[in-house]
This record gives sequence, structure tokens and C-alpha cells, in this order.
Amino acid sequence: MSLTDTDRLSPRITPAGHLLAAPDVEAPALPDDVALGAVFARGAGHGLLYLGSSTIGRALPPAWAWWRELGARYVTALCTTTEGGEIAVAEPDPTELGTLIDDAPPMTGAEYLTPDVLAALWSEIDGALRDELAESGESLQAFLRSRHPAWNLVGRVHFNLAENRKDPEAPFAFLATYAARLSAHGKTQHQPLSRALEEFSGARNKAQLLSLLMPVQRAAERCDWLRAMVESREIYHPLRWMPADAFRLLSDLPALESAGIMVRLPASWAAGRPARPAVRASVGTRPPSRLGREALLDFRMEVSLDGEALSPAEIRSLLKGADGLQWIRGRWIEVDTKRLGRLFQRFEGLEKAAQAGLPLNDALRLLAGVSGDEDDAFGERDWAQVVAGDWLAQMLQQLRQPEGLAQVDPGPDLKAQLRPYQQAGVRWLYLMRFKQICKLFTEFADMAKMRCATTRAILPAVQLDGRRFEQRRGIRIWLESQCNLRCRNLGRSTRVRRQDARATRDERAR
Repeated sequence: MSLTDTDRLSPRITPAGHLLAAPDVEAPALPDDVALGAVFARGAGHGLLYLGSSTIGRALPPAWAWWRELGARYVTALCTTTEGGEIAVAEPDPTELGTLIDDAPPMTGAEYLTPDVLAALWSEIDGALRDELAESGESLQAFLRSRHPAWNLVGRVHFNLAENRKDPEAPFAFLATYAARLSAHGKTQHQPLSRALEEFSGARNKAQLLSLLMPVQRAAERCDWLRAMVESREIYHPLRWMPADAFRLLSDLPALESAGIMVRLPASWAAGRPARPAVRASVGTRPPSRLGREALLDFRMEVSLDGEALSPAEIRSLLKGADGLQWIRGRWIEVDTKRLGRLFQRFEGLEKAAQAGLPLNDALRLLAGVSGDEDDAFGERDWAQVVAGDWLAQMLQQLRQPEGLAQVDPGPDLKAQLRPYQQAGVRWLYLMRFKQICKLFTEFADMAKMRCATTRAILPAVQLDGRRFEQRRGIRIWLESQCNLRCRNLGRSTRVRRQDARATRDERAR
């Protein structure tokens, strides 16, 4: 029985201190996707690296789970290597290795386990890592991510912000932690940052400690409040925070993340930030009294929070409050009073000006986020939103997808069979004629695809409608111009082809 064709393997320590994966019919079966035989065939270092990096969260027999712990300790120490930095994993202290040996389960050759044997295997894991990293051609971070995504969280500093509703004076709590290791189930285990000073104490672990704290140092160079916390060593203790302190962290979130710090915010902040009140306007909720470009649409605005309208009293309270985090409706929200006030005034002015109705052209510009003012407040989409009302949304949807419109019968005057895309074009043109908005869409990009059959089909269909088409000559003029333009282009392309053919014949004659 070869080493690679069995799922029943057990670890065996030789008298010389070598680790083998030996076939054992009485050993518990390994999971189907755990290929220990193949990796141990390359050497014990490759096998332990595989166990410690790729089998996290998998159920293994006790003996293999114990060896996985040794490999995982190496990978955990490896995670403190800075991006692009030199790999230098310190060897564990003999006392630490002796404690690990005391917890070893029964296995063949367990009596040969010593701190020196484990130290030698640690060196083999280091050599295997360098070989496999060179073979992959990837960065260290990408290599570890390919083994298990959670490894990219280990060895990184986390800033944790939580709500503390039991403390009305300081309703937020802050704690800096670091992901110390992965559990056997693949979950990151966090420790307070102060524990890092104890765990990495000593000259041999100084490089790991400096690598761990490097992101904090980079972020402190950009954030004054963090630099003060580092200098006073408050960063190593749990802190009670005011709303202004929490908002300060939110404001510097990009700088913290770019420095390499992971920030964990309250779980109730679904979008990764507290909710923001938004000025919301809707246009075209009801059908206008007139159709065409002269249509006047209704315009209505409100200040909403997650889709729920705020009362006038709540709006006044927000605008009178301070920038940052404010408490409303049982939760914290983010408020920029100047921006919110400016948008509120502009939309309120639009609502007053549109009491008699908002022209269709202006409504479409608002929906597209276009404003005639250079100081455009409508571009602030996180704080303002313009949406189409029921009637306008339905009309725009019909224009975008004419396939869903009712079938248009061009009548017996059309001596052609329309293809599906031509039928969709006829419906689209018929809808424009019915809504009397054809001049708004004279640059229809797909007109070239519909050919002349589509334009021929819409004319009899309109005549069958029973309305006086002569009163609305816009669509006829437009269709005729499209046909004439296509004919001119067709004639021009024919002349060019003839000239090219004549030039080719003359060239051959010469």
C-alpha cells in the first residue's frame, strides 16, 4: 500500500526524530479532501505547513490535530510579516515547545518527542514555506489567502467600536485588539493589544512586535487623535467614548484602513456606517394633464431616514444640532448639518417653484443628476435622491423595454413581415407618438437596426388608431427624415464602392 493511495494514515516519530505519515489500517479515516499522503511525500515540513495552513476548521483525528497546532503556530507567527518584508519567523521558546509536548496525544514514537525535535521540524516548515512560495510566484499575503482566507486577518490590529447604551454620558466603547490566532474551527481569536506587549516580549520577538504595531504607527502619522492615544498609551486600554470621539474615528476611516488597520463597527450599522438622513424628491407620481414636452409633472420633497419620512420637528432638531452623530428614533445617525441644510433649501425652493408643475425636460435632468448650477448639490447622492414617481417610472420603463408593450397592428397596407426586433421598434415608436414626446428622442441609437420596414410599419399603424395624425406631424417629419438620411447614406456608400472598384480595375490594368 503506497503512501498516496490511502486515507488511513497515522503520524509516526522515528528514533532519529523524523516525522512520517505511515499507512495504518486501524487509524481513523481522514476527510476526502485532506491529502496528507501526497504532501508528506515531499517531506515533513511540507506536510506540517499543509496541516497548519489548509486544514483549519476541518475535523481531524487527535494525533493529526496536535501536529496541525504546531504548523498553525508557525503560520500565525508568519502573519506578522510586513507586506514585502523579509520572512523571519522566530523559533519558539523551548519552554513553550515543552508545554506543547506535554499535551501530545498517544501516537507511535511519542517518546522521541523533545523540544529539539520540534525545533528541527519548525526549521523544516520554514524551508518548505520558502520553496512553495517561490514555486507559486505569489506574494506572501496571496499565498496565505489561497490556503485559507482567514489568514489575512491574523496578526493585524483591529479597532473595535461598540455602542454602550447603559452609559448615557459616554455611549460608545473603544478597544484596540489584534487577531492572535485562528481557532481549530477557523475563527479568528482576538486579544487586547496590551497582550501583544506580553506575548512578544523579549529580544527574539521584537521584530514581530514592531511588525504588528507598524500599521498603528503609520495611522498615527495621519491622525492627530490616534497619535495622542499612542503617546499616552491609552491605545492599550479600553476607553469610554463620546459621540464626537466615535465620529472622529468614522471621519478617519479611509486613513486607518489604508494604513492596514481593520475597523469593526457596531453590527446595527448595516452599511458599515450609521444611517444618514437624505433629502428625497419624487417627480411624476400622477399623470400630467397634458402630454408631450409641455407636460407639467408634480414635484414633492421630504427628508427621510431609511425610506421613512421625518417630521418637521425632527428636521429642525437635526439642523439645529451639531455635525457628527445624533440620536434620533432610538439610534445613532450621521448628520452633516451644513450639507443637509443646503440641500433642504434647494429642494424646498424647487418645490415652491414647481407648484404649477415641473416641465418634463427639467424632471429628466433631475433624474439624470444634472443641474444648471456649477455648484451642483445634486451630485451629493449620499445626502440627496431624486426618483421617478409611479407614472413617470412606468413610462420610462416602457421606453426602455418596448417588448412588453401591447402588439401594434400595422394593418394590411404593410407588405412585409416584421422581425421581432422590428416589432419592438414599432411599439416604441407608437408609444412615443401616443405620449407625444417624439422630439425628445430623435437620437434613438437603435434606429439603424430597425431598417426601413419599421418606419414603414408605424405609419399605417398610426392611421389605424383613429386619431387625427395630421395634427401631430412631428413623428411623420422625423420618420421621413430618418428614411431620407438612410437613403442618402446608402447612396453615398454605393458610390464609394463603385469608385473603389473602378480604382482597383485601373490599378490592375496598369
